[in-house]
Amino acid sequence: MNIILIEDELKTAKSLENIIQSLRPDANITGRYQSVEDSVERLSKGDTPDLIFMDVQLADGLCFEIFKAVKINCPIVFCTAYDEYSLEAFKTNGIDYILKPFSKESIGEAFKKVDELKNFFQQKNIPNLESLLAKLDTPAEKTTFLVFKNQKYTTVQTSNIAFFFIRNESTCIMTFDKQEFVINQSLDQVAGAVSSQQFFRVNRQYLVNFKAIKEIEHYFLRKLLVKLVIETPDKLLINKEKSHSFLSWMEDR
Repeated sequence: MNIILIEDELKTAKSLENIIQSLRPDANITGRYQSVEDSVERLSKGDTPDLIFMDVQLADGLCFEIFKAVKINCPIVFCTAYDEYSLEAFKTNGIDYILKPFSKESIGEAFKKVDELKNFFQQKNIPNLESLLAKLDTPAEKTTFLVFKNQKYTTVQTSNIAFFFIRNESTCIMTFDKQEFVINQSLDQVAGAVSSQQFFRVNRQYLVNFKAIKEIEHYFLRKLLVKLVIETPDKLLINKEKSHSFLSWMEDR
């Protein structure tokens, strides 16, 4: 079994590797990546593991940015210190969600799930698990948002939203016709609910619609400056660590 570890803490990654090798001596660790950018680059070059152990919060952002840039067909075990991302994790190929500090027992249970799934598919004469995961339909993305303004409730079509952004610690919507609404969800929740093909989390404050992007410029310190068809309250800057995944997302149409 070929396994990739995506973990930005070297000590944690080494501990995980030791547990894996004690449980599965025949396992081959084929990759050890610490960032979204590095993971996207390596996986884009054809790394095809049988299983990935993945932390959620990496050095340059959330691991879910990886799925926006590359197609991953193998099962994934998420190992993280945060429990609020479990729903988004299982919208990818997640088969287990382990909270840190993990143990030999919890990692062993994750391997047991992998084995049981593979055995089930083989007994049912279904092709391998990886092929099935690749063919599964993605969960339905959110198509509308309920908003409240001027003492009235109404819905906004997701396709009409140019970008989501944070203002005064609240999540706001800006539509293509320049209407602004406040919603109750966090930006993390929104990012997990909308189409990752249509929206990209450019930074902690902004989630933008592909259709709203007008042009992209190089900026200082190898950052990217994103300009939209609608003016934003702040400059939309993408740091150098996320630039590669953003450009890959732009190209993957």
